[in-house]
Parts: sequence; structure tokens; C-alpha cells
Amino acid sequence: MRDLPRVLILNQPFNSQSGGGITLSNLFSDWDRDKLAVLCPSYLINDGTEGHICQNYYQLGSKEHKWLFPFNFIAKKHYSGPLLISREKSLRPNAKSASLRKRLLSDYLNPMFRATGMAHWISRYELSDELKNWLNAFNADIIYAQAQRRENLLFCLVVQKYLNKPMVFHMMDDWVAWVPKGKIFGVDWSRQIDIDFREVLKASSLHLSISDLMAKEYQERYGYRFIPFHNPIDVDFWRRGQRQSYELSEVPEILYAGRVGLGISESLKIMARAITSLNKDLGLRIRFVIQSGDKEHWMDEYEVVQHRSFVEYSELPSRFGTADILFLPYEFAKEAIQFFKYSMPTKASEYMVCGTPILIFSPEEMAIVSYARVYGWAKVVTENSLDSLINALKELLGDTEIRQSIGTKAISVAAERHDGFLVRTEFMRLLGGLVNSDN
Repeated sequence: MRDLPRVLILNQPFNSQSGGGITLSNLFSDWDRDKLAVLCPSYLINDGTEGHICQNYYQLGSKEHKWLFPFNFIAKKHYSGPLLISREKSLRPNAKSASLRKRLLSDYLNPMFRATGMAHWISRYELSDELKNWLNAFNADIIYAQAQRRENLLFCLVVQKYLNKPMVFHMMDDWVAWVPKGKIFGVDWSRQIDIDFREVLKASSLHLSISDLMAKEYQERYGYRFIPFHNPIDVDFWRRGQRQSYELSEVPEILYAGRVGLGISESLKIMARAITSLNKDLGLRIRFVIQSGDKEHWMDEYEVVQHRSFVEYSELPSRFGTADILFLPYEFAKEAIQFFKYSMPTKASEYMVCGTPILIFSPEEMAIVSYARVYGWAKVVTENSLDSLINALKELLGDTEIRQSIGTKAISVAAERHDGFLVRTEFMRLLGGLVNSDN
């Protein structure tokens, strides 16, 4: 048995659906299961929460989640306490929520809370006696934390102060810079959240980012050294579907796999238009497959678009490896650039190791563009132009050597920079060093 530290994970469950959950799973997949515990809000625990890496969960519910008056009367009543997450599915108790209350919250109040900034202060998390007992029993050596909103940030401080243990903070998106500026209810929330975030960084012993560009920006912005840890991959698992031939399929397939909506969908629409144009002008039969949880209404407007629901994680290597081009898009709107600029799509390393040529359609400022340009693992289009995208598709579809060059380079970069064994070895070393330095 390796001498690994006991790690308490804050604000992120293990799953194969979200970027944070997938990255978490791949970072901790070799950890001793009895040395991991997860503490996170009830809204993050669902049927997709997985227990094959960690089964010891505590759900933050009504005993810990406190709402200001009068919102406490309409807040959902969630179970608080330990959960045993099986390898197959969550065993969480059901939340008690009337349908009218649920509709009121989802349709009216939650959008209002977000729009007005009220979401930043109307609720908070605190330590219940039951939670304190659970924390004491687990006896963590290290806290590993992610956060997606202000109340998560403040809870990191509460837990770290109570346990007085080294904390590792891992940032997924630059959401703290995305908070609208201007005073709301007399408070400049962008400034307040910046203060809160700096307090979390000050309380952390190790700072991790999701990309090289985020690490550079955050060191300049906050004065701390950030170490990039993007989603590591099991090379042997993904090699099962790795592309062997770069000849085009009889019916070429361009595949996008991931979420749709904010920051993504407008660029997906442009790709659908580009493929429609190519098929018409050149007599081709290219399909644009969008593999996502939700099907948006605009997809039915294009004959070339074929929507697929998410598949089992085990099927992804073959799905990615049989496509002719893998598409990585971001929107060009100012808001999308601001939110996603320093992010790194979880699927980027998974795309790379499959060897299918990758086409990035994204603003120049994005971290994914910088990474692809430096290491040469994708074809990059940074002009928000239908013609530019069409020309890039013509080049990729028309030249086998270019497709092979991009695909084989991506495999090489994935093996050098994202191999799970190498990344986890360094991750273990860094976390283990915190315990040793604290003794």
C-alpha cells in the first residue's frame, strides 16, 4: 500500500459527464479508495455521480445550506449527511420539493437571483455538528477544492479554517472575472468576489490551473505560481479506437462531442452552414454529427446535422477514432471569450490521443488556440468567417497527408503531456509534498 495522503475533495463529485468530474476522476483514479472523501452540495450529486473511485460522500443539505429570510421558506429541503455511492449509481435520498415550488424556483426566482446578483449573498454553507463529526472521523491530510460560485469559495475557507490542513485549489474556468461589473444592491460583486477569491488563494498551499495560459495569466493577476493540470488520459484505453488509416470514409463524418449552448452553439451553426455549402458545391455527402445531451431546435434546420445522445464512456474511443474530423468550437461573442478564454476543454486530450485530425474554430485569444499553435496538434481557424471555415475544411478533406500529419502529431503530444500515469505521478508527488512539508 502506497503512503498516499488522505484527501478531502470539496465541491466536485466524481463523474464522467462534467469537465470537473472527468478531470477529478482521471487525477485520482490510482488513489487508495479509503483515503478519499467527497464533500459537496446536493445540486451536484445526481444519478451520474460515480463511486468506483470514491464511495465516501457527504451531501451538503438543509442542515448546512442556510438561506436568508424570506427565501428560507421556499428553499428546497435536501438531505444532509453521509452517502454511500455505489459503483453503479447514486444512493442519495430524494429531495423534498413540491412541484409548484420547483417551478417557481427554476422559472422565476433563480433567473432573477442570477440577473440581480442576489445569488451571491442570499445563501451560504456552514458546518453542522453532523458534518463536523464526519470531517473529524475522516481525518483528512489535505483538502483538494474546486469552486463554481461565491458560496463555494466561502465554504472552502470555512472548511480549511476548521480542519487547518493544507488546501489545493484547482481552477477550471475564469468565472471570477466574468461577474458583471457595477453595483448591485449597493455592492460591487465583481470586486467582492475578487476579494473572496484572493482569500481562497491565500489560504491555499498549492494552486492549480486548467491550462498553461491560465497559469501564466493568474500568476500575473494574483501573484501566485499556478501549475497547469489538464485532464489526463489512459492512453491504453483510448488506443482501442485510435485511428489507423487517414483515407476519408465514403460518407465523411465531422464529429462534435460535448455540451451545446452558451459559448458553443453559434459556432456549431456556422459549421452546419459550411458543410451544407460544401455538399452542394462539390457534390459531397459530409455529415455533421453532434453528440450532446440536449438537442437544440436549430439542428433540425440542417439536413447535414445528425444529433446523437451521449454514449457510454467506454464507447468514446471508437466513436472518436472512426470520425474523419473532430471539431472543437468556441463562439466569438465577447461574453464567451471572457468566460472561456483560459479554459481547456476536457475532451481536447481525448480527441488528441485518438489520432483523428482536429479542427479548432475559435477566437485567437483562447487557451486552446495557443496550445494548438505551440504544439501543432490541430488545424486552427480564428476568423469568424464562413469562408475561412469552408477553406479549412477543403484543405483537411482534400489532403490525406495533412490529415495524417495533424493526427499523428496529436497522438504524440497526448502521450508526452497527458499520459495519465505520468500526470498522476506528478500530481501525487505534489500533494504528498504538502503533507511532508507540513510535518
